[in-house]
Amino acid sequence: MKPPKQSKKLDKRTDSIAKSTHFIDSNNFINQELLSEHLAQRPNEIPDYGSGPKAVRKIIHNHHLLDFNPELNTASYVNVMFEEEEEEVALMGLKVNLADQTVYPESYKIHDRLVNMIAHLWNCPEPKDLQAYGVYPGACTVGSTEACLLAGLALKFRWRNWFAKRHQLDKNEVLKEQPNIVISTCYQAAWEKLFKYMDVGYRFIQPSSKTFTMDPAKIYEAVDEHTIGVVAIMGNHYAGQYDPIWEINEVVEDINQKKGYQIGIHVDAASGGFIAPFQKALPPWDFRLKNVLSISASGHKYGVSCCGTGWVIWRERKNLSEHVAVSMTYLGGKIDSYTLNFSRPASGVYVQYYKFLRYGIEGYRAYTHITMSYAKEIQAGLAAMTYKGKPRFIMLNQHDNNCLPVVAAMLNPACRLSYNCIDLQHALSQHHWYVAGYEMVFNDPLTGKKTPLLSDQSLSTSMFRIVVKNNISATMVQHLLDSFKKALELLDSIDFNSNNVHTHLLRHKDQIVTNHC
Repeated sequence: MKPPKQSKKLDKRTDSIAKSTHFIDSNNFINQELLSEHLAQRPNEIPDYGSGPKAVRKIIHNHHLLDFNPELNTASYVNVMFEEEEEEVALMGLKVNLADQTVYPESYKIHDRLVNMIAHLWNCPEPKDLQAYGVYPGACTVGSTEACLLAGLALKFRWRNWFAKRHQLDKNEVLKEQPNIVISTCYQAAWEKLFKYMDVGYRFIQPSSKTFTMDPAKIYEAVDEHTIGVVAIMGNHYAGQYDPIWEINEVVEDINQKKGYQIGIHVDAASGGFIAPFQKALPPWDFRLKNVLSISASGHKYGVSCCGTGWVIWRERKNLSEHVAVSMTYLGGKIDSYTLNFSRPASGVYVQYYKFLRYGIEGYRAYTHITMSYAKEIQAGLAAMTYKGKPRFIMLNQHDNNCLPVVAAMLNPACRLSYNCIDLQHALSQHHWYVAGYEMVFNDPLTGKKTPLLSDQSLSTSMFRIVVKNNISATMVQHLLDSFKKALELLDSIDFNSNNVHTHLLRHKDQIVTNHC
């Protein structure tokens, strides 16, 4: 029997695809000069014709060159150092869709193995259904933002069940009640998304500049029966301190016992989740505390994975992670999908696994020690700088080992300088360093109103932060301190109060600075 003839319409379509493929594989491209000309004249339109791979790479590379050097960006916590083998592993992961567990079962085994490793690292008690699932309740997410949103939703739905039962409400009636969370004003932007997108209210607790941490005693007046949980920050991104979760746990326990609430704690360990476990003198902060129900972290920060890697672990599935899980059967077993999206590359999982195997516990412990040592060296160097016999800076970061390897400071008001930390940030950029300058203010997530970040500082007070990561060296530390000295000498020579000053170093009042990490 002869095979059926293809329709003319199908022939034309097949021929068109063949020609397109031939074009892409041929040398029939516009050259780099014409491509650059098009992008200059019509930057927001896809070119009519394609270009060769080298020309396209050159165009993108030219943009990349104009960025700050990632290794000199002390404003970001995100890891920027990768070994050659590690980059190969990341490229491997780009071809794997982690959502398709039937096609890539081995990749998902790595994912589950990592969830279990992190659960052990954070002392999560073994769930009763571990044998059935083979994995602790948790997931790799797109950064810690998705992890925070998932944890927040799980607390919200858990509270909704409790509140409906407490007040004998049906499923529709309870929807009229808005829950809230208690959190420090030093929160990262992930929580602003929860407030805006997930219809969750907030009760802010303002720390002081002496601690940058939540005062546990203030939780008593902040909570009510609509409170789904307290978010404790394990390493705030402004100055690196840890909220005293061990004390917060006692307050939450007392409130639950006296008022019959079921408030839980979510630990936002975006920055500290892979630092705190390796600091010996730190009190229990993780699942060893009864009321800690979930923990999230960025794998791409001190977990040193690639950008876009996050993790969330829950204490248990029942009445917690099950609220955000989409359960499926897979090869005779049960699997839960927790992520807000499905399709995503396996690069973060692959690189995280690479780093766990490459470093081991002792490697992470050594890494923590080294970065903390460099942070103390930078802190000492800044603390020694003076202006007319007075200290240049007031140090804001914690001075012991129970914090992130971060140096934070503000210009000393007693020096009566005419410039601020934003100006200092601009001056340091001339020495290739990017040091984040912040005004101590945040915008209310719903009203947009500017609010003081700290209880004892005004809206106009500014500060700066230096994040110490694994790419820094003794030579770089010295260069950074020398750059501070030169930048300060320049700023001292300029009268910023004069109307005749025309310099790009003048602060930008309309500059938008987010409170993201």
